[in-house]
Amino acid sequence: MQTMNSQILTELYTLIENRKANPPPGSYTAKLFSQGQAEIVKKVTEEAVEVALAAKDGDHDHTIYEIGDLLYHLLVLMVDSGISLDEVYAELERRRK
Repeated sequence: MQTMNSQILTELYTLIENRKANPPPGSYTAKLFSQGQAEIVKKVTEEAVEVALAAKDGDHDHTIYEIGDLLYHLLVLMVDSGISLDEVYAELERRRK
């Protein structure tokens, strides 16, 4: 199952890049980009707090849901900041050693 899901972050990152370059009407992602990096950072912060609270409460399913939100918003921040997944993977690999 891990192999099947390994491309999800790449696919989502590419979709987010496309939403930034060609913002479709009504897209939440495009709206975030139009509001600027301060709003994106605010959402990342909010989602991180929600992950922590759900985990503290011991709510496994809700924690998973909130981690999904956090990962999505982190990807939006990465695209907005010009940070690639490969750069983050390289940093994680560096830490693994």
